[in-house]
Amino acid sequence: MDLDLSDEHVAIRETVRDFAEREIAPVIGELDREKRFPLDIVRGLAELGLMGVPFPTEWGGAGADTLAYALVVEELARIDSSVAITVAAHTSLGTAPIQLWGTDVQKERWLPDLCSGRLLAAFGLTEPEAGSDAGATRTRAVEQPDGAWVVDGEKMFITNAGTPISGCVTITARTGEDEISNLIVANGTEGYTPGEPLRKLGWHASDTRPLHFAACRVGADALLGPRGAGYRQFLQILDGGRISVAALGLGLAQGAYEQALRYAGERRQFGRPISRFQATRFKLADMAVEIAAGRHLTYHAAWLKDRGRPYAQEAAMAKLYTGELARRVANEALQIHGGYGYIEEFPIARFYRDAKVLEIGEGTNEIQRLVIARGLGLDATGGDR
Repeated sequence: MDLDLSDEHVAIRETVRDFAEREIAPVIGELDREKRFPLDIVRGLAELGLMGVPFPTEWGGAGADTLAYALVVEELARIDSSVAITVAAHTSLGTAPIQLWGTDVQKERWLPDLCSGRLLAAFGLTEPEAGSDAGATRTRAVEQPDGAWVVDGEKMFITNAGTPISGCVTITARTGEDEISNLIVANGTEGYTPGEPLRKLGWHASDTRPLHFAACRVGADALLGPRGAGYRQFLQILDGGRISVAALGLGLAQGAYEQALRYAGERRQFGRPISRFQATRFKLADMAVEIAAGRHLTYHAAWLKDRGRPYAQEAAMAKLYTGELARRVANEALQIHGGYGYIEEFPIARFYRDAKVLEIGEGTNEIQRLVIARGLGLDATGGDR
């Protein structure tokens, strides 16, 4: 395994880093305070071809690999997590199902606009009563005599469904007593209503809201992949999505660490910079070590996926570790800032607020440990399978 990034990977990392520092950093504090979706930023990312990084060029994507995509998310999260999750949810959760299982007609309808970033995609899995137990979905889709589907139900905590450029959402729905399928629902479809934005602890500049379906009629061509394959499909989607969320946690940790490192060199107490004190130096040293470990876990999971090898367990490990890493580093970085870290004028407060959700979204820490345990040959109780 070559641990050096290729020239192409280095170039995409530098492109995203330059954009994030030049276009995102100066405005994200205001967007966060106003809880405003970063539409201009998303359009700028689209112009750079960064809204469809891992998808084939024939559909308007960049034709790059999973590692390149992880680098994009990492570099965005290094500056802001709201922008990073907008790209990650659109790519891994919203667009990937259509690219993986869509018919030629579905791909022709959706992928050019989604891969180019002209439209955003969302993925509707979680429900008010179906979170970690995603298979307990209550949303129903009833097939009509003409092959159409009528959808009724609710989704919760859905990203990208209500922005000015939202195009569609792929939802899981019960299409039979013991059967879950996926369907594509276009924004503007009668009976489909995105709810009001949720008031969140963090990710203030991302779009998160409930979705309502009431006698929502979609055509027969809305079914994504074989009927009844929805459970298997969304598990595969979550496996891939965990790599991008791991990259997000890694980027947040890196950004928080850099904020602390910079502040420790500037802040003076007792006549010298606080970076000269052993307590501060050890905190920063521990951060650097853990970030390096998280980077290896994340890049390795992406490397496995790019080579067509099993990666579900490694993705869960990376997601679990970097989610906890982001929380630990953000906490210690804020501690280094002292009282100034507790006021919103300093970016570290935003990093701190944004970190916690990485231990909840895309599968809680508890679910990641369950996935890892099963990969080790253990059942849910810890006994031999």
